[in-house]
Amino acid sequence: MQKPVNQNASPEAAALLNYLEQTAGHGIITGQHTQTNPMEEITYIREITGKQPKLRGFELLAYSPNINEADAGEACLTEVYENRDTLKTAMKWAKESDGIVTFSFHWFSPLGGRDKSFYAEHTDFDPAKVLVEGTPEREAFYHDMKVIAGYLEEFKEAGIPILWRPFHESDGTWFWWGSKGPEVARDLYLLMYDYYVNECHLDNLLWVWNCRLPEGYPGDAFVDIVSVDIYLPEYAPTDYAKEYEELIRATSTNKVAALAEVGYMPDVDMLAESHTPWAYYMTWSKEFCIGEQYNSKENLRRMYNSAYAVYNEP
Repeated sequence: MQKPVNQNASPEAAALLNYLEQTAGHGIITGQHTQTNPMEEITYIREITGKQPKLRGFELLAYSPNINEADAGEACLTEVYENRDTLKTAMKWAKESDGIVTFSFHWFSPLGGRDKSFYAEHTDFDPAKVLVEGTPEREAFYHDMKVIAGYLEEFKEAGIPILWRPFHESDGTWFWWGSKGPEVARDLYLLMYDYYVNECHLDNLLWVWNCRLPEGYPGDAFVDIVSVDIYLPEYAPTDYAKEYEELIRATSTNKVAALAEVGYMPDVDMLAESHTPWAYYMTWSKEFCIGEQYNSKENLRRMYNSAYAVYNEP
């Protein structure tokens, strides 16, 4: 049985990891990302299928301490305003259901930046300088981590485990934390792990790594779940078996694996046949869920009507 890498992990976090491990290869936990308090994606899924995803993703971007609203476009401001107070929504849902909570953090750069400064193109923040003692970048990085730790602490006090996925997609250079390569993102993750586990004692977190490059892997001692984000250029039925093999080859065969973000849901019938051991998938928000630009209503119904899928009743 896989044990959490944090030796002081809460009983709830340990139980969740065990549940994910037991599910992988025997079923797929349905998941949906949300970014707004109305969670319109959940309403849509419920209207189409009569059911609800077992896992919900919530976004922390509006909780970034350094948002430059004075130099932000309309799309950025809309995204920030829509995302405000979603942690209250997450807390309420977690308390009222037996669902699983995962957090994504599009972290506006701790210093400088304009508009959506989680994107490297909108900030000159150098993540490599965070790794150097005494730099303004390092000080700002720890300042922001402390602020976010305060929000995560509230979930710890409520006994709610969190699938925590920081520094995601560091196999690309589009986010500031990946802009200097996966090794730097890995080292930022290790700084955060040390601070959150050993200083803040956030024992309710399960640590989700999200990079498919071997040089970026932090090591088995610091990762509970290996994951990947996949956005296919066009729809094709798939159980993402090839991507699973690539992921564990680049990271670890000893960890639960997950589809942390997908544009197209995996094909549940193919999964039921292949038993590719993904513990869960999470479809991205808005148009990736609502409407049929990405996932058809037919495929949505097929997923939630399958005996292989793990979902919540409304």
